[in-house]
Amino acid sequence: EKTPDLLVEALTPDFQGQMDLVTAVATSGLDVYAHNVETVERLTPLVRDRRATYQQSMEVLQHVKSVASCLTKTSLMLGFGETEDDLMMTLEDLRKNDVDVVTFGQYLQPSKRHLPVKEYVTPEKFAEWQTTAEGMGFTYVASGPLVRSSYKAGEFFLKNYLKDKQKNAAA
Repeated sequence: EKTPDLLVEALTPDFQGQMDLVTAVATSGLDVYAHNVETVERLTPLVRDRRATYQQSMEVLQHVKSVASCLTKTSLMLGFGETEDDLMMTLEDLRKNDVDVVTFGQYLQPSKRHLPVKEYVTPEKFAEWQTTAEGMGFTYVASGPLVRSSYKAGEFFLKNYLKDKQKNAAA
């Protein structure tokens, strides 16, 4: 039985570029298709599994927009040693691929086997990145040291946004 107030978000892998699998999830009726880019292109080989490429992630996010009407969402962790130019290029790439929602959070080293933190980003810098991303046209941006891809504060906004979108489509 349908529950109209329920927001369905799927956090997905890149499915190793198998777009038929991306399509199957994107067209399943969900509201938000989330796939985390995690970091900037320059640092992707150091940060992510070697099978996950930056370009493949961008292609996944773009493909979702070509086959479904759901929102797309991604997350970036800061503190790996990315530069402002790196982040601007990533945000521009995300907008070129029509990504709707972006979150920024602080990378925290989960164990000694993982990459060390290169920088603890200030709350003021997170606020600047939020302003920058909002100015680029993202539908929703969450940015702060404790923000994670599953950040709950955006849920209320996204529910209302999707309700308005459905009303406009029905009109």
